[in-house]
Amino acid sequence: MQPDATPYAHSHQFNDGNPLAERNTLRAVVITAVMMVVEIAGGYVLNSMALLADGWHMSSHALALGLSVAAYALARKLAGDRRFAFGTWKIEVLGGYSSALLLGVVAALMLFQSVERLLSPSAIHYDEAIVIAVIGLAVNLLCAWLLKDGHHHGHDHGHDHGHAHGHHHHHGHHHDINLRSAYLHVVADAATSVLAILALLGGKLFGAAWLDPVMGIVGAGLVANWAYGLLKQSGKVLLDAEMDSPVVQEIRDVVAEQFPQTAVSDLHVWRVGKGRYACILALVSHAPLTAAAVREQLAIHDELAHVTVEVALPAG
Repeated sequence: MQPDATPYAHSHQFNDGNPLAERNTLRAVVITAVMMVVEIAGGYVLNSMALLADGWHMSSHALALGLSVAAYALARKLAGDRRFAFGTWKIEVLGGYSSALLLGVVAALMLFQSVERLLSPSAIHYDEAIVIAVIGLAVNLLCAWLLKDGHHHGHDHGHDHGHAHGHHHHHGHHHDINLRSAYLHVVADAATSVLAILALLGGKLFGAAWLDPVMGIVGAGLVANWAYGLLKQSGKVLLDAEMDSPVVQEIRDVVAEQFPQTAVSDLHVWRVGKGRYACILALVSHAPLTAAAVREQLAIHDELAHVTVEVALPAG
């Protein structure tokens, strides 16, 4: 028996785009860039490390969003380029990864400046710095509102298998990796703004000037933490480290439940879009079986955008 290897009929383009996310992200970039300049300039002029750290944190936000906008535009421009076997979605992921690398540098600079200010304190203009920090918090909340529609907590990967009446599979909205990370970063920015305000109020009301550089150090930690999380998330996609994804076990379950005389001899799954996966599945069957029958059962998992199935008899 010859191996039966037939892929789904498919399109190579799995980047369905997100025009609303792109527009809102661009708006957030403009708003954030303006506020970033105000906070950084204010931090230097008013001698507030907490305000300066918040401004640099906001610059990391602007940088991340700017890379996301550029990635959206480039992915759209190259959408018809046939050199991309599975579309241009990973351009967006690469933008997030590059952003995370640059954010690590920003965190290191923030930490260095904060420690330097802690060791060599100087006078702070508290009233003006507090006003700017409050405006910065308002800007962060505005950006969070702009980006909130693209952020969803968790992933509903529930499914209902009906052995007598067929399979029914449903799952929730899959994340836009750029928009989700941007939203989380805005929340971190807002937290940094709150820390800056508390530090400045503590210095003004209680003379605790040391709070200002300490909050700068905390802000650096927030940026570093966010950068690490984005590196881990985007790196996993870029390296095709998806074999721990729930859909992998679901594929194995379909084979075990529907084809009990069949064994999985090889399985490769990798992501090709937002919540979309490609799969190569090799089976050894002790009973008559076609690739079409296997694909029909796997079709309940609509996140499988491209599937190649190979069926062969056992050796010997």
